[in-house]
Amino acid sequence: MPRTNMPRIKKRVVLHFPGFEPLDAEAHRQRYERSAQQSAKVWAFSSAVGPLAGAHFDVASAGPHWQTASRIHVFDHNVLVDALGRRSLIRRLGGGFASALRVTVDGGLWGYFRHAWRFGLFFLFPFLLVFLMTATVLAVASSPYWLGLSGWNLAWSAPLSALLLHRILLPFAARFHTLHLFADWEMAAALARLDRPDFNRWLDDCADAAHAALNEEADEYLISSHSMGSSVAAHVIGILLERQPDVFKGKRVVFATLGGAILQCALMRSAHALRTRVGAIAATREIFWFEVQCLTDVVNFYKTRVVALCGHAREKQPPIAYIKVRLMLSADRYRRIKRNFLRVHRQYVLDPDVRASFDFTLMTAGPLPAAEFADFSRTNLPALPGRDAVNDDSPPAARGEHRERREA
Repeated sequence: MPRTNMPRIKKRVVLHFPGFEPLDAEAHRQRYERSAQQSAKVWAFSSAVGPLAGAHFDVASAGPHWQTASRIHVFDHNVLVDALGRRSLIRRLGGGFASALRVTVDGGLWGYFRHAWRFGLFFLFPFLLVFLMTATVLAVASSPYWLGLSGWNLAWSAPLSALLLHRILLPFAARFHTLHLFADWEMAAALARLDRPDFNRWLDDCADAAHAALNEEADEYLISSHSMGSSVAAHVIGILLERQPDVFKGKRVVFATLGGAILQCALMRSAHALRTRVGAIAATREIFWFEVQCLTDVVNFYKTRVVALCGHAREKQPPIAYIKVRLMLSADRYRRIKRNFLRVHRQYVLDPDVRASFDFTLMTAGPLPAAEFADFSRTNLPALPGRDAVNDDSPPAARGEHRERREA
């Protein structure tokens, strides 16, 4: 799809597939509204986010010489996250370890370390942490035995180990969202194998909702996905193409995967359907697919070619737009989040402090065709109609962005 001299977008339909977070559609709308307010300040335009209506909300944005109306449909999977999280601690741990075993036996772990070793460490992290916690609790509980003390000392060592677990170790694990990551891998295994009827029914429901959204009139249809949501989006788009091969005919469609983790599922041998659907998306002429990746995000598959690794080397590979979180945020804000790998991973869909090559609000609610964000870079920032990307009357944050870039 050519991306030069594209007309401004006046009406856009967005199908957004969030990452694996315990947030429902309203929570995603509220976060989007907060981010939109900040983005509007940075880029000097106005943005009004409407209330949630069903599973979508409207955004009205305007600047000098342009107005854009976007309808954003949120395909959150909170119903699945909630079901996984409401189980007992033992069942959550058991389900997570069982999924880790399935991922490993299914070739996922080998694929992670082969193509993105940091993602391999991300996979191992929660399971190694729980293993070390368990070993610590058992060591404290059995300390009378290996200290050569009499058996009655278990009367203090057992309560001490329980206190250690509940007051120190579990709160420490919660800081790293450990149990949430256990559930994340359960969903990854389910999306690869398609062996859970509840997950499969949910995907079919998403496909029905996506088909209805695509029937709305718009200049552009943007399918955006973040993290685990990219595997969900690939399944949903693939289901639509299987049902109706010409579903996108006559439409301008952009598929943007942000910190995409399709390979989290697709590298498992059992993910035949997902890999087939990835190939179908790549072969669809009406869809322009690009990826947004970041070196400091350990949860994405940096510099990988997802379509080729899914077995479709002859199909067109999505171009990759590389971003730097450091150049999107103020120095103080970046310093506060840079060691929180999950927070860095969420920045793709959050607000910036300064003008940068990528801005989620600008892509989903601004006048520029979404495909143009595949070409923006540190030296080629987005330029809104009616004003330069950065000029003398730009907000202080934007001028500060250039100072940070020179210092870098």
